[in-house]
Amino acid sequence: MELFFEYLRFEKRYSPHTLLSYQTDLRQFAEYLLVEYELVEPAQADHTLIRSWVVSLMQQELDPRTVNRKIACLRSYYKFLLQTGVATRNPMLRIKSPKVAKKLPDFVPEDSLNGLLNSFEFPGTFAGVRDQLLLELLYGTGIRLSELIGIHHDDVSLAGRTVRVTGKGNKQRIVPLNPTLLAVLDKYLLQKQQEFGTADNAQRVLLVTDKGDPLYEKFVYRTVKHYLSQITTASSQQHPHVLRHSFATHLLGKGADLNAIKELLGHANLAATQVYTHLSIDKLKAVFEQAHPKA
Repeated sequence: MELFFEYLRFEKRYSPHTLLSYQTDLRQFAEYLLVEYELVEPAQADHTLIRSWVVSLMQQELDPRTVNRKIACLRSYYKFLLQTGVATRNPMLRIKSPKVAKKLPDFVPEDSLNGLLNSFEFPGTFAGVRDQLLLELLYGTGIRLSELIGIHHDDVSLAGRTVRVTGKGNKQRIVPLNPTLLAVLDKYLLQKQQEFGTADNAQRVLLVTDKGDPLYEKFVYRTVKHYLSQITTASSQQHPHVLRHSFATHLLGKGADLNAIKELLGHANLAATQVYTHLSIDKLKAVFEQAHPKA
């Protein structure tokens, strides 16, 4: 199991969050086998034992998405065992994942979000400008939280008006920066230089805390929640990923090509991007009313 985790960390380059989830999942599976079947080595489990674990998870009324993630963990694990010669068969070939009801991603309406970013008076302090840039980056580029806190100074090209982000699987992509975002970025860089000078931590990463340390996930969550709570009372619309969903939804609503949105978001395939087509009902209604003879 430890070799498997090292493989995920160093070869597959899984994010710390995904790695922690897989570690939890696999250890829960190992504990289940030990308690229920006195089987010490998970590598020896067959499909009947795995299926009984999946059934037990469903009986606990876990979200099907959670169960599917645990199944995905086992798929990766037994595939790894085959590759390393530890196992000669893959018991996961006979395991089916439970169906998951499609859930449309939450997003903030365009007028509400633009009202916040364009009309809200952010404090002129370093923290205020930093918070404004944080929101502008998440909404203006559609990047993930992990990508945001991973941006370094040399990833930003002011002349080219782009930022280089490192996404899942250590894949890099270039994302353009809009004029408003560039103006906030210029202001932030000046404030940061005045606040921290050439301190190592502050200069290496782009966004830092009030003390000059690199941003961390909880900090970003708290900041986003603080500002979004001023324009929406729904807790499901007050986290960083909502800004990514809003970015994609608003682009599609303005007529952006789906393949272009896929590249901007860093999706591996178009299927992940197509969920946003269900959110552009206003655009579809407008096309219908304009084109259909009975409209």
